[in-house]
Amino acid sequence: MIDLKNLTIKKAHEGFKNKEFTCRELLEEYLKVIREKNKELNVYLEVFKDVIEQTERADKKFADGSATLMTGIPVAIKDNILFKGHKVSAGSKILENYTATYDSTVVKKLKDVGAIIIGRTNMDEFAMGVSTENSAYGVTKNPHDIKRVAGGSSGGSTASIAMYGALVALGSDTAGSCRQPASFCGVVGLKPTYGSVSRNGLIAMGSSLDVIGTIGKNISDVEIIFNLIKGEDKMDSTSISSDFYEKKVINKPIIGVPRHLIGEGVDDRVLSNFKETIEKLKSLGYIVLDIELPYVKYSVPSYYIITPAEISANLARFDGVRYGLYKGGENLREDYLKTRGCGLGKEVKRRILLGTYVLSHGYYDAYYNKATIVRKLIMNDYKKAFNVVDLILTPTTTGPAFKIGEKVNDPIRMYLEDIFTGPANMTGLPAISIPSGFIEEEGKKLPLGIQFIAPHQREDLLFEIGKKFESLKKE
Repeated sequence: MIDLKNLTIKKAHEGFKNKEFTCRELLEEYLKVIREKNKELNVYLEVFKDVIEQTERADKKFADGSATLMTGIPVAIKDNILFKGHKVSAGSKILENYTATYDSTVVKKLKDVGAIIIGRTNMDEFAMGVSTENSAYGVTKNPHDIKRVAGGSSGGSTASIAMYGALVALGSDTAGSCRQPASFCGVVGLKPTYGSVSRNGLIAMGSSLDVIGTIGKNISDVEIIFNLIKGEDKMDSTSISSDFYEKKVINKPIIGVPRHLIGEGVDDRVLSNFKETIEKLKSLGYIVLDIELPYVKYSVPSYYIITPAEISANLARFDGVRYGLYKGGENLREDYLKTRGCGLGKEVKRRILLGTYVLSHGYYDAYYNKATIVRKLIMNDYKKAFNVVDLILTPTTTGPAFKIGEKVNDPIRMYLEDIFTGPANMTGLPAISIPSGFIEEEGKKLPLGIQFIAPHQREDLLFEIGKKFESLKKE
């Protein structure tokens, strides 16, 4: 029996090298967990049929000496990341039986080192949501309490780690979709710098905000998989080299706290946990300063103008003509109406309509242009703050995981879930959610998380402080 709870990438690698277990034997342990838990939790939409073949190739790498640190490591991927020859639906009926015709860049990098891609995980349809309740294939339940959501939109990827159904996972993050579910499920979720990871082969939601993120049980695992998948890619013109942004030398990072943003609407227990976190960081010798981010309070409303506009453009391709679901009508217009009417869910339709409206003649200047101006002001807030501090600390979420069905009919309450996580996407900054403790509710221990935001391409600062913070929990 392999101890999946305490297993790390490095421990697994040592186990393979020392012949304590094979790649196939490790995979079988994860598949056993999936068979036991997936029916109830609805984490995986599909376990890929070729996983055993993948492990055989990985074991051969150990036999011939070509194995690397990620060889044989079981990885879950979100259902919007293309893996050639495998289904990918983006959580939508309109792509229910679509098979990827090429590998995304991140999948190619995983395959090149012999990582095992277990299967595709559930998500909010086209990544539009914060609870995975918008999936066309049912909600993913939180492994800590099955009455509650796992978060979203990368709820399946995050829950796969929390239930010990994968060692690491890939998700996508457009407003917090790796970090918010990581907080709800008690794991680590990284949103890298925009452009640091290629989006080639990621089904687009908001092209100026989307980034592929990494999820794991600890900081080291998240760092390892991020270092594997990052890098400039000729297939993604928005991807950047590792030295795209200037980096200053930082010995002991100074932490900034925007207290003016953390109050109204935040659960008292989250506030208490956050204050405890600040004291722990001070005990580690970090300087903590109050900072002002005047325009960040407008990040959610401006996000929900910019993103629907990009959604309207990106989802125009899903019309039943070239691929995916097709419902025939008497003419092309009826084809579009029937196909999209049947194939797209309520939240997706809502955002397409909103986005089309804000881009329409007479409203473009009134809404979209103003939102882009506000976005620049938010970017400037962070630029000024990072002249004084090196990291910015907030809670990840306003509360613990909420109950399934509690907010699903109130879009505004749902959208406000992005209040702490959304600004990092609006600015392209890297951010990470780290488990910070638990609260008890109805006899269940529910995780909470804290979020650090760093300057562009300073994921190293996030990993460094994350490891220090993790070390406190081990003492």
